[in-house]
Amino acid sequence: MSTIADNIALVSSRIQAATAAAGRPENSVQLLAVSKTKPAQALREAYAAGLRDFGENYLQEALSKQLELADLPLIWHFIGPIQSNKTRAIAEHFDWVHSVDRLKIAQRLSEQRPAELPPLNICIQVNVSGEASKSGCNPADLPALAEAISQLPRLHLRGLMAIPEPTEARAEQDAAFAAVQTLQASLNLPLDTLSMGMSHDLESAIAQGATWVRIGTALFGARDYSQS
Repeated sequence: MSTIADNIALVSSRIQAATAAAGRPENSVQLLAVSKTKPAQALREAYAAGLRDFGENYLQEALSKQLELADLPLIWHFIGPIQSNKTRAIAEHFDWVHSVDRLKIAQRLSEQRPAELPPLNICIQVNVSGEASKSGCNPADLPALAEAISQLPRLHLRGLMAIPEPTEARAEQDAAFAAVQTLQASLNLPLDTLSMGMSHDLESAIAQGATWVRIGTALFGARDYSQS
């Protein structure tokens, strides 16, 4: 059986190869370990192998892990859907939020971000494939939302996040990720982040400008949702 360290090495080599193939600078793509449903010990192993950034979808699970791993200097990313009653804890306990899709949530995060912490890094989630089951801002609503969020005092709008409809067809992957990159370029804001690409499509995402790839299964194996 491969270890988490082995898996990290394999994924890192895929990222490096895809970055080089796209003609992009070395280290221009960062690996976000998606650790939802995984025990704290798995994150500890990933940390020992060099990872620092971890993405969580479920607030209570994440807060429990943060307590258990408080001895490690980890960077925490919230990447799941956000309910209004969860914004205070997210604002207090995370460094990044990738899944903001409406102004009300952004306003609450800004108001509830503790003054002693740096501004909260924000990505707007865009529903680029128009799937009814997916969270995310409608692309037509993005310019107004991005402009409003960019004005909020305790937030730092960094860019966009997307989860396109899954497909194994590389051309379809490329088209969806390219659409996200085009949307970001059209905003005329100082943005530096595209959070897109997962275990099955990271090469396509990197070719279209991803700066964070969110990888879970390829690092930690299949997820066990029975504990969530």
